[in-house]
Amino acid sequence: MLYSERLKYLREEKELTQQDLADLIKIHPATYSQFERESSIIPIKRLNTFANFFNVSIDYLFSFTNIRQYNDNKEKINLELSGQRLKELRKKNKITQEKLATFLNTTQSNIVGYEKGTFPIATPYLYMICKKYGISADYLLGKTNEPIYFK
Repeated sequence: MLYSERLKYLREEKELTQQDLADLIKIHPATYSQFERESSIIPIKRLNTFANFFNVSIDYLFSFTNIRQYNDNKEKINLELSGQRLKELRKKNKITQEKLATFLNTTQSNIVGYEKGTFPIATPYLYMICKKYGISADYLLGKTNEPIYFK
């Protein structure tokens, strides 16, 4: 669905067990196993850790693209820029914070927090936004500068 297939593929490509990878990124093996099966959602900051570890984009992990990495990729999520870009996307598509919140089944105060850069967009919401509007997760998170759109 979101990232399980690619996460497993990348781990196996490096010939790592779930235990090996959990040890490398300092999480409990059961937690990693839940992430790989998607029985638990990976928080966006942790998903970024996986993307950096495997040297791939979040878009690649989400299977939005087969391009593993963008030329101007940055390691860190830029919350302020992410908030600006989410607001721009929302305004470009003429949707209110309230409508976006309804679409995501969350609160308007969460949308305000995302747009102010108070906290990162939750992983499932990021996925839903990118999927609906065909925009790059890496771009929305400020990890790349070029707006990338998918069909």
